[in-house]
Order: sequence, then structure tokens, then C-alpha cells
Amino acid sequence: MIRRMMVLLPLGIAVAAASHPACATDVFRLEGFGAISRSMGGTAVAHDVGPAGMMTNPATLSLMPEGEQAMLGLDLVTTDIDVRNRATGERVSSETQSNNRGPYVAPEAAYARRFGPWTFGVGAFAQGGLGTEYGNDSFLSRATGGLATGLENSSRLLVLNIPFAASFQASDKVTIGGSIDAMWEGLNLDLLLGADQVGSLIGAGRVSGSLVGALGGLPDLRGAHFSLTKDRMLASGVDSWGFGGKVGTIYRVAPETTLGASYTFRSRMNDMEGRATLTAIDGAAGQIAFDGKIRIKDFQMPAHLDLGVSHRPTPQWTVAADVSRVFWKSVMKDIKVSFVADAGGNINILLPQNYEDQTILSLGAAYEVNDQWTVRGGLRLASQALSRSTLFAVIPAIPSRHLSAGFTYSFSKRSKLDFAYSHAFEETMDNAGPPNTSDPIKVSHAQDNATVNLRYSF
Repeated sequence: MIRRMMVLLPLGIAVAAASHPACATDVFRLEGFGAISRSMGGTAVAHDVGPAGMMTNPATLSLMPEGEQAMLGLDLVTTDIDVRNRATGERVSSETQSNNRGPYVAPEAAYARRFGPWTFGVGAFAQGGLGTEYGNDSFLSRATGGLATGLENSSRLLVLNIPFAASFQASDKVTIGGSIDAMWEGLNLDLLLGADQVGSLIGAGRVSGSLVGALGGLPDLRGAHFSLTKDRMLASGVDSWGFGGKVGTIYRVAPETTLGASYTFRSRMNDMEGRATLTAIDGAAGQIAFDGKIRIKDFQMPAHLDLGVSHRPTPQWTVAADVSRVFWKSVMKDIKVSFVADAGGNINILLPQNYEDQTILSLGAAYEVNDQWTVRGGLRLASQALSRSTLFAVIPAIPSRHLSAGFTYSFSKRSKLDFAYSHAFEETMDNAGPPNTSDPIKVSHAQDNATVNLRYSF
């Protein structure tokens, strides 16, 4: 067991490192892990979804057959993100213009072994992220007064989760489980703030530091641009490590009916740190660049509570339902930016976000056609976490309705191929003005996800 775990874990991490991030669909979180869960609307709290169950409810690992099981797979995400300037009618779409952007690929790798009442597992999963690329010549790259800057507007966030999980079948009815998760997050960001946005933030007491006076002393300040992007496949402008964890249980009410509950703790991530360039845009003096160190403080993934039920009305059918409450409000009040210039001086900015807690309903069904084929379908509905007044064009994480389908094909009793497709229906959101946009904007976002896993039982 230890030997296989030591082989699989570096493989999963290597896949993660070589992949682009997915644009997540429950804000920054993917809407299910593994093709079984994804094809059933993200349900995973009370039924067997394979080794990927360690990402939602580790207790479900005890539902797997006796023995060992390994899983290796990928998510492929294609996005359709469009931003319209409501004042001028101009539009810009997020396109593939660099190594940082889509189509997005996210890794999934896991290994689990069940023996007696115990099951242990380890994995490497992209927990979520986002990505946009608007280029450098749209209205988003114009400073106050219509001044073209030629500066980029883009984003890329990847959150990687490496769970070490265990579950214990305490009785015929009760199983408990938990995990300790190593976590890594990396961020690339190019963001232009117009002078009106900077002024709005200063007026609200959200900007401090000695560079504020330097910016205010420019003869014709039009805006400020932050660039903390490494335009390479294997790099992020800022990153950090930390940890998280989960606990969960399942209760078999009857042979055909199982209840489940799990709680994922708020992450404990270190501040993301790296190099950045702050560029002041002035109508008279031009562009003045300050190189330095930047820190994104206390950027955490939220706690969430998941409750679920699964039922087998016939030997061929399985139906499942999950309800989740995701506590975004406690972790996404502000994006906290701290910059220290190499030449001296600093600036601290609180970019308001004011996310709301999110409630998610997931529904799924599976039908075993024969010994080789199982087909699945699902639906996922979520409340909106983002606020209109604090929407950023580079953080359009607004989809909340998903429809999914998929299948499993068994090559043999040992090897299986799982596939899932999910569609995030288009959502739109407006932001009328500062501080997070200069021009009034309307953002629309839809996407399609495909997930494929190979599972092998030893």
C-alpha cells in the first residue's frame, strides 16, 4: 500500500503542476470531484463515488469493495465569458492569448485501500480556480479619460488539494471518516484601476501607505495597474502553502438507503507572496513603474457543511440528493493587497468583495444498464454568492445552474472508464461603477466541463 501511495501521489502532483487551472463553477470551487460525482450533479455525500469521495465525505471510502483502487483523470473546461461596456456598447471576450489561459485542464489522482473496517486514501485534486484573458487593447485597458494604456487585464487562480484520508466502519450502520489536506494556491493577476476607482477606494479608507502621497502628487493621475503574472505554464505570480481538513459520517438507515454528512474546515493558508509591478498612469508624465514585493493576505477557501441521502429503489437505480451550505461570507469580505516598492514606499489596498454564503442543491441518478454500462444524470442549483456592486471583470465567478450527464464503461471487473459532461448555463451580472469598475459593465459567463477518469482495482 505505502509503495503504491508513494508512486501515485507524486504523479498526481506532477499532473497538477503541468496543468492550467479550471474556471470553477461554485465561485472558486469545482462542482464535484471525479466523473461519477460530476455526472450526478456533484452529489457525493452519501454514495460511493470512488476514491474521489475523499474530497467531499471521506467516510464514503468505506463504501468501496475490499482491496485497493487507484484513479487518474482530468477535467477539461471551456468558458464563454463576455464583458460589455454599458455606456459605449463595446464588448470584450476572454480568449486564449497566453500560456495562462483556457481551455483549462485540471488534474484528479487518488489511491485508496480498504481492509477490514479501515480504509485509507491519498490524492491530488484541483479544488478549483478561475481564469480570464481580456488582452491589452479593450476598454478594460483604458484609464480614466479614455487614455489607452496597452496594459493587460487577466487572472489565473489555481487551488490544489492533497488529502490524506481515512474512514472506519464502526458498525453495520455507522461509518466515520476524516482527512488532513495539504493545500497550495497560486495567483496570476493583471488589473487596471482607473483614477475614479482609486479615488473611491481612498475615500472609503481602503488605501493606505506612503505611496498614496506619491500617486496623489502626479500632475494628471489617470489610474494604477498591478501586474503579478508569470506568463508561463508552470508558474504563478504569487503563491502559498497551507492546510485544511474534513470530517464526515454515513449512516445506513436500511440496506437501500444511506444518509451522509460532512464538514470541510476553513483553510489555513499562508499569505500569497511574490514579485509585482505597480504602474502609475499619468496623462502628462506617462507610465511610471514601481517594481517590488507583493502579498495577498489571508486568501482562504471557505468552510462548508454538506448533507446527503442516497437510495436504491431497484437493484439497477440509484438516486441521490445533497444540500450544501458554503460559508463564503467569512473569507471573501475583501481582497487584501500589500505592496512594498524596491525603491522605497508601500501601499495597502482593500478591494471589496462582500460575498454571501451560498446554498447548493444537487440531484443525481444512476442506472446500471448491464455489467458493462452505467449511465448517469444530474442537476445542480446554487444561490448567488457574488455581489453586483463589487463584481470584477477579471473575477466573473457567477455561474450557478448546471446540468450533467455521464457514464461508466467497465473493461473488466478491475478496470473502468468514467466520463462526465456538465454545462453551466449562462449567468449575467451588472456592476454600475466604482470601486471595482470604472465604466458600467455587464458580465456574462457560461461554460462546458468534461471529466474523464480511469479506475483500476487491485
